[in-house]
Amino acid sequence: MKRWWAYGALAGVLCFSSAIQAGERVTVFAAASLTNALNDVAAAYQQKSGVKAIFSYASSSSLARQISQGAPADIYISANEKWMDYVEQQQAIEPDTRKTLLNNSLVLVAPNSYPQDEITLSASWNIADALQGTRLAVGDPNHVPAGIYTKESLKALALWQQAERVMARANNVRSALLLVERQEAMLGIVYKTDALISKNVKVVAEIPQQTHSPISYPVAIVKDKSNSKVQGFYDYLVSDEAAAIFAQYGFGEVE
Repeated sequence: MKRWWAYGALAGVLCFSSAIQAGERVTVFAAASLTNALNDVAAAYQQKSGVKAIFSYASSSSLARQISQGAPADIYISANEKWMDYVEQQQAIEPDTRKTLLNNSLVLVAPNSYPQDEITLSASWNIADALQGTRLAVGDPNHVPAGIYTKESLKALALWQQAERVMARANNVRSALLLVERQEAMLGIVYKTDALISKNVKVVAEIPQQTHSPISYPVAIVKDKSNSKVQGFYDYLVSDEAAAIFAQYGFGEVE
């Protein structure tokens, strides 16, 4: 009897310990392009507060739909305003916590071995020749924010009709980058921040920012998830300390 009591007591302690650990976590659904920067922000916050952030990284559209269907997220960070608009319309966030956190830009990248170091973007550019028999890697323009911005730019540059025929449409911008890193696509359009963290690609052109909508990353607390633990991490995300970490990865701070 004593032995069973001891096992029961131990199980109770373990359950209590697990409950404490679970209580010290914040679940964040975030755009894939934020992966490296947010991991560093979370590590800094955990060292400071003891609270661990758990991330689900994917395309903003996938995450927005999951949140609207009740996925267990505490905070949502989108790579564009459209999908934050969507979750707000679905009444899935606390609207007074919505804030534009960061901004970004687009670049054209190629593998390091690509013969050109610079490409001039104009209507006369022959994309098919430049791709050397491969595809142009992009986030899917139908739902991935990076792809939506890319489509706007290519249309403004009179390159969309060419590009549309030779696209490899990835389900998020990190997947598009991976295609270029593997040389399955000899060119790709990704966020500047993604290009900066890769050792296997080089930037061959900057996409003019006036050719697309501003690239912004809004953040908000999910509906009914506002508590001291979640608020603490949210406050850290919008702090100067976090901004300095984001800046190391090439993200711009929104004034």
